[in-house]
Amino acid sequence: MTTPLLPPASIGVPRVTREGQLDRREVAEECPVALVYDGTTAAVVMATPSNLSDLAIGFSLTEGIVRSAAEIQNLEIIPSHAGIEARMWLTADVGRNFQSRHRRLIGPTGCGLCGIESLGEANRQLPNLTRAISLAPSQIGQAVEALANAQTLNRTTRATHAAGFYLPENGLVLAREDVGRHNALDKLAGALAAERISGGTGAVVLTSRVSVEMVQKTAMVGSCILVAISAPTALAVRTAETCGITLIGIARGSAFEIFSHPDAIGREKNAGSQSGLE
Repeated sequence: MTTPLLPPASIGVPRVTREGQLDRREVAEECPVALVYDGTTAAVVMATPSNLSDLAIGFSLTEGIVRSAAEIQNLEIIPSHAGIEARMWLTADVGRNFQSRHRRLIGPTGCGLCGIESLGEANRQLPNLTRAISLAPSQIGQAVEALANAQTLNRTTRATHAAGFYLPENGLVLAREDVGRHNALDKLAGALAAERISGGTGAVVLTSRVSVEMVQKTAMVGSCILVAISAPTALAVRTAETCGITLIGIARGSAFEIFSHPDAIGREKNAGSQSGLE
């Protein structure tokens, strides 16, 4: 894989304060990133130019273009004046399937379903997940707090979302940031694949609201627990219920609400327990 010099994730820009003083502020960068398979552009997303290999692999996995990262034979990140291309070459069989499927997904920041060619694609078939882990109530707050602490870019810019992966026995092990919440989750999916961490071993944690595509992507990652600081949509709740995801929203401090499959959340073993379940 080739990783050339890319634009910085944030830059300083001039600003004028309330008092009328000229100052500078660090703001998040975003640029168009084209996801190209065997020479065909499948999607263009507005993204933070960091961890783009993770974004390319994660998008490929969560959109069902590949079933594993091994089906991507080569990946190059190519910057240009117009933007950045993530050029991927697929194995022969996967490449043929992609060309026959060929759909365009033109996805600006904040929109994960733009450009699909039929209504059926909006309600695509998802795996039926089997839960292998549980969380104690205290761990939900720990996961959200750990993700907030891992948001180095957002602390500087106040402009990025994050997606993290929380293991019941090890805490938060991965986090990725981006101006787009879908991109952050795709970057996390790619990082999990690169680290060879199974999605079923932990919970996905988000700093954003939960729309249906965030549930769909979590299902493709294989995680049965999704925690977010904001509320879900009704369709997200129905989708989580159908595919077996425990959907937890409005997770702030020690408070949270469970919208589907509450059996994944146990009780504390005792008042001082941090991870034990009864």
